[in-house]
Formats: sequence, structure tokens, C-alpha cells
Amino acid sequence: MCGRYASSRKPDDLVEEFEIDKNEVAEPLPPDYNVAPTKQVYAVVQRPVDPEDRTGPSERQLRSLRWGLVPFWAKDPSIGNKMINARMETVHEKPAFRRPFASRRCLLPADGYYEWYATQQKTRAGKPLKQPFFIRPKDGGTMAMAGLYEIWKDPTRDDDDPQRFSWTCTVLTTTAEDAVGHIHDRMPLLVERDRWAAWLDPGNSAVDDLKDLLVPAAPGRLDAYPVSTLVNNVRNNGPELLSALPPEDLPEGVEA
Repeated sequence: MCGRYASSRKPDDLVEEFEIDKNEVAEPLPPDYNVAPTKQVYAVVQRPVDPEDRTGPSERQLRSLRWGLVPFWAKDPSIGNKMINARMETVHEKPAFRRPFASRRCLLPADGYYEWYATQQKTRAGKPLKQPFFIRPKDGGTMAMAGLYEIWKDPTRDDDDPQRFSWTCTVLTTTAEDAVGHIHDRMPLLVERDRWAAWLDPGNSAVDDLKDLLVPAAPGRLDAYPVSTLVNNVRNNGPELLSALPPEDLPEGVEA
């Protein structure tokens, strides 16, 4: 799964890197080294130039979305708290994800993501002590995580209320590759640069073709290292969360 990640790039940098046609971010988000569900995150989407004409030309946009997808049919938006990840194996079948997978796919830029490894040590409650790891591209580049987005209409708000529509998103996951599979059995799916356009294209809805666009990170591309348990608390936020934990501070059985 993917339950926390880091996103510190500025909108202007993302506009350039992802070749954005229109920046729809009204207020830039602060650098976030502990992105958690329900937070606002950056997303790259492909939308019609004219919102009233879905068959006309489209443009690549940068937007701010809430992490935790709320299906269009939901009566209570709190359902989004449980929709932070979508399994690639079944995403085209699930009622919550079937429609956005067909036409509302996005890219979620990230510096890297966190995952927790269950050690042999036990907590006072008798549960396995979990050691957080940060997983990022070895070249220090930006991850383009595969995501879905949806637009939920709040029936309690007036038609002219600008907050009537909520834009939300989820991260697609798959079986983890060997290099990070020993930490956790799931990982975010990444979209390679040469496949961004095809993934974002709302007119591309063939399930098999879409799944072929997504593959786990190439072997050796990702770097994983243990970090401080400070990341366990979402209130902690800063670049120090990405610092590698010194070997002397590692739990027994965990290697740097």
C-alpha cells in the first residue's frame, strides 16, 4: 500500500517537468515531507479546454486534489478516508474505481514514499515493532505515481456554491518488486515519462491497454533506507524526516 509520501516540489517546477498547459493551483501547497490521507496533494490531469465541451480539445493541468477518492455516487464524503489506494489487479471491477479508471486518470508527483517493515522485536503491547523506510528514485528525480481522480458533487450545497464540487484522488498499487518487497508486499505503480500522455488521455479506456502502460519500477531504480520513527506522527513534518537513520539507531535485524 501507499499511506504516506513526500512532495516538496514547487508548482512552477512541476509545471515545467510535467509540461503543464494550465496551472489550476490557486494557492501553492507548502513542501510536505509527511503527506497523509485527506491532505491536499498535487495532481496532473488531462481536462477539456472548454469544460462544457468534453469532445473538444483538452489540456494538461496541474491541480490540487484531496487524497482519498470519493466516488461520484457517495452520500457521505468520509468514505474517501478508506479510498487512498486502489489495487491495480481489480481496479477496473470495483464500483468506486471503475469509472475513474476508464476516463479520469492522473499522475501524482512525489519525491518518494514511506513503507513500514515489521521487525522481529515486539512493542510493549506485544505487536511487531515497525521500522519506517523511505523509498525514492536513485537519481533523485520525481516519481510520477499512477492515480485516479473523481469529482464529487455535494448535494447539500447550492448550485452556485464554489465548494459544491470536491476533487479527490487515489494511488494505484501493485505487488512490490524484489528490491523493496522485503519491506512491504505492495508499492505504488509508476508511470514512465514516455507513457504519461497515453495514461492521462481520457479517450483511452481499453483495460488491457491501460494496464500495459503501468509496470513496477525497473529493478535497481529505487533506493530504500530506514528513517526515523518521527514520520509515524503526521504532525511531524520537515526535510529531516528523509534523513537516513544511523546504523547504531537501527532495531536489531534491520539493515541500512
